[in-house]
Amino acid sequence: MVKGCFINSLKDALTYSVPVLLGYLAIGIAFGLLLVDAGYPWWLALVMSLVMYAGAGQFIAVGLFAAGAGLAEAALVQLVVNARHLAYGLSMLKRFNRAGPFKYYLIFALSDETFALLSSLPDREDRSRFMFLVALLDQGYWVIGTVIGAVAGSLLPFNIEGIGFALTALFVVLMIEQILRVRKARIFIIAALTAILTVFVLPARLSLLSAMVIALITVQTAFSGHFFNEE
Repeated sequence: MVKGCFINSLKDALTYSVPVLLGYLAIGIAFGLLLVDAGYPWWLALVMSLVMYAGAGQFIAVGLFAAGAGLAEAALVQLVVNARHLAYGLSMLKRFNRAGPFKYYLIFALSDETFALLSSLPDREDRSRFMFLVALLDQGYWVIGTVIGAVAGSLLPFNIEGIGFALTALFVVLMIEQILRVRKARIFIIAALTAILTVFVLPARLSLLSAMVIALITVQTAFSGHFFNEE
């Protein structure tokens, strides 16, 4: 009986998470290829995807490794990049508190896409188990994609020119969607100009972090109503 319920939950979770499967496999393969092309062993993709499990963070980590960034600098950059998890993570606390033994894994595995699925989850009797399976499958898709890309990059000659732009393209699309939704284009424009300016003015190791800090201050100021009042 218990086994049958688990299998039914797993089947439903597989069906429910298909959109994430399609996205994670494609972007995961791109990450694996990029990692190997940067000179790192294929198994590092597996370790990072199991322990770190942060799509954008993993792409950025490869660049930080290659640039010789220090531990403190890398940690600060990752904190800024992944700060968005604080916002939507808090909204899931009540649901996760009722998840029993699944709670801590659900907190760890709450990616952007998993949040999108879990936040719109319909009522179910097996809600806790179903949330756990969705989160587990989503990470599984990411692990499989990154390992496929890394192994393929190690064994076969690939011209990966342009693959490094895969995640950038994804975030550009997400940014356009946000501009259309919040209708505050000036904030995004100022943030983009800040990033471009720091690339030309500051050393490469400082440009990313500086751009993030300046952009955050600018956005905070904008939302405080001090500048760029678009009412």
